[in-house]
Order: sequence, then C-alpha cells, then structure tokens
Amino acid sequence: MAAVNMKKSQGGTVDRGVYLLFTFVVVGLGWVIAAVNTGISYLVLSMDWIAISTGLLGCVVFAIVLRFLHCAWWLAVVSLAPAVFVLVGSVQYAPEETLDSRGLRESVLITGDKAVEGGKNHRFILSGRSGRLEETLDYNGDSPQWKTGDRVEVIHDPKGVVPLAVASDVDPDSKLEMLAMGLTGWTGITLLAGRRGFVRRSAGRRPVFDDTGL
Repeated sequence: MAAVNMKKSQGGTVDRGVYLLFTFVVVGLGWVIAAVNTGISYLVLSMDWIAISTGLLGCVVFAIVLRFLHCAWWLAVVSLAPAVFVLVGSVQYAPEETLDSRGLRESVLITGDKAVEGGKNHRFILSGRSGRLEETLDYNGDSPQWKTGDRVEVIHDPKGVVPLAVASDVDPDSKLEMLAMGLTGWTGITLLAGRRGFVRRSAGRRPVFDDTGL
C-alpha cells in the first residue's frame, strides 16, 4: 500500500520561511506570465496566434511550477481553469483596447457575402459613408447573425493593424476583468498549493506515481 500511494522520504525538516518565499515567487510568476503575454499581444496586434502560443506555453509552465510547489498534481490541473481566463484576457485585451481607443466607429450596410469552403466561412462586404470598405466582416461558421441587407455598427483601425470588428463585440473592460479573475484564481490556488506543499514535504510525502518528484 505504501509503495502504491505515498512514499515517505528520509529527508530533514523543511524551512518554513524559504517555502513561503517560494510560494510568493510562484504567485509573482503567474502575474509576470499574464503581464508579458499582454505585452506580446500589443506587439503583435495583427498576429494573435503568436500571443496565443506564448500564452499557452506560459500557462503550461505555471502548472508545472505549481506542481513542484504543491508536491502533487491535482492543484496544477485545477489551475488550468483560471488559466483559460488568463489566456483569453491577455490575448484579447490589447486588440480590443486598441480598437476602442483609436478605432473609427461607422454604421455600415452589408452588401454581399463572399462565402468560402461550401458557404461555411463568410466574408461580408461592407459599404459605409465613403463607399465600399476594403475590409470584410468575417464569420467562420454555418449560422452567422448577419445577412446581406443588414446594417451594423463596426469599428475599424485607421492604421489597418487590428482587424475590423462589430462595435458591440469590442469590450476591453470585460477582457481586463477576465484577466483579473484568472489571476485571482491563480493566486488563490498558489497560496493553497504552498500551504499543502509545505505540509506534504514536512511529512516526507511525494506525488502518487511520481518516482522523480521532489
């Protein structure tokens, strides 16, 4: 039973102060990951796949570090739930804030639909007060909420860096709140992981099925 469940180590005591410092370092790591990925999103406004990739990598790194702090896997897995909020918030805040701050709002008429791939991906042609817009309103799916003849308010970037978006979909405050919720979740989980990890290491316990754990 002892071999299958938790193994006792023969190590000495764990320094409480050092472990508390380790816990706060992990908390700080989570905030740094979110801040850096938000900054990357600002730098690559037209290539959000880069921010998505770096954000995913950061979330995985955080989960791995959290596992070492906790000395078990389950809280690392739980941390993936707030990681979704951190990822979405850090990736989407920058382009939406940019559109909201410098974008031009305009009521446009949908004059056509250049659907591709059997009609699943829609590219709506827009006409504004100055004529046809160069950008299209894109929707990837079978059931778009717009159709030819509809009028919709959009925001487009005068610099052409951030893709055009429907005005009602641009809400940077909600993305910032989402990011804050994710970071709050990460912080709470990390503090719990630090407490439980200290107790587990003090008792000499290691993660189940982990022969290489700390």
